[in-house]
Amino acid sequence: MDLLEQLNALPAQLKERLAQTSTEAELEAVRVDFLGRKGKLAELMAQMRNLTPEQRPAFGQAANAVKTSLIELFEARLAQQEQEREAAFIAGFDPSLPGRTLWNGSLHPITLAMEEVCSVFRNMGYEIAGGPEVETDFNCFEALNMPPEHPARDMQDTLYITDRVLLRTHTSSVQVRTMLKRKPPLAIIGPGKVYRRDSDVTHTPMFHQIEGLLVDKHVTMADLRGTLTAFVRAVFGEKTRVRFRPSFFPFTEPSVEVDMSCTQCGGQGHVNGQPCRVCKGSGWLEILGSGMVDPAVFTAVGYDPDEVTGFAFGLGVERIAMLKYGLTDLRMNFENDVRFLHQFPV
Repeated sequence: MDLLEQLNALPAQLKERLAQTSTEAELEAVRVDFLGRKGKLAELMAQMRNLTPEQRPAFGQAANAVKTSLIELFEARLAQQEQEREAAFIAGFDPSLPGRTLWNGSLHPITLAMEEVCSVFRNMGYEIAGGPEVETDFNCFEALNMPPEHPARDMQDTLYITDRVLLRTHTSSVQVRTMLKRKPPLAIIGPGKVYRRDSDVTHTPMFHQIEGLLVDKHVTMADLRGTLTAFVRAVFGEKTRVRFRPSFFPFTEPSVEVDMSCTQCGGQGHVNGQPCRVCKGSGWLEILGSGMVDPAVFTAVGYDPDEVTGFAFGLGVERIAMLKYGLTDLRMNFENDVRFLHQFPV
C-alpha cells in the first residue's frame, strides 16, 4: 500500500477506534494516536520527503483533507460522549428527592456588635464620624493632653511609622479631627480599627473601638452617667446593673470606669455554687472608660473651656462581642473558622 492509500485509510481506522471508546481517557488516547506529534498522521507526513516533487502537492492536499476529517470525527465522538453522560445523569435523577439546603451567609460577630452599638447611639442623636487609621502624633496624643514625655504614652504600645506619624492607638483621634473642623454643640461616635503592639488571649494587634463625644453648654457628669447606663441596658438588657468607679485618663477629668453586672452569673459572683469564671467571683465586668473632657483638650482644638463642657467615652467592640456572645478567646474573631462564624444569625 503506497503512502496516499495509507493516508486515505486513516479516517476509517479512526472511526473504528472511536466506536470502541467509552471514557474521556480512552478518547484522548485515540486522539494522540492519530493526531499527536508522533501519531499516525504525523508519521505519514514525515515520509512525504520520499516522494517525487511532482507527487508532493497532491499528497499535501490529501493530507490536509484527511486531517480535517480526523478532527471532525474526533469532535463528533466527543460531543456524543457528552450527550451520553447527560442522558445517563438524567436517567438516574430522582425529582422526588429533597433539594440541597442553601448555605446562608452570616455577619461577623464584630460587625454585629459594632452595628448594634452604633444603632443605640444613633437613636440617642449621635452622628457617626470617621478618620484615617494612619494618624499624626498631634491628633492621637498631643491634642489629647499627652505631650511627648507623658507616661501614658507607654501604655499605648504604639506602632510608629515615623517620629510624627503612627497607626492610631484609639479612635479618640476622630474626636480631635471633628472638633478642629466644627464648633459645638456636637455629639459624635467614631467607630473603627485601632492598632497596638499586643497579642494574647484577650488582646490582638488590631482591634475595633468606638469612641463617643458630646460637647455643649452645661454638660454634666449626670448626663454621662445617664447616657452610658441607657447604652449598657439597651445592649445587655434592662435588668443589667451599672456602676461607675473613679479612674484616670489623660484626656478626661474626672475619669471613671464603667462596670456592668456579669452576663454569665447575673451579678451573683457564682454559678452552681462555684465562683463565676467570667467575672472571677466579683459579679462585675469592666465595660468601658469615660469621663468629662479635660479643659486642656478643649484648648488644644480651639474651644473655650469656660464656655463649653463635655464628656467622652471609649469601648472595645471585641469586648462587647465577647460578653454578648459568650466568647472565651478574642482570637476566635480573626481565625476565619466557618464553624464558629456560622453560629451567628444572618
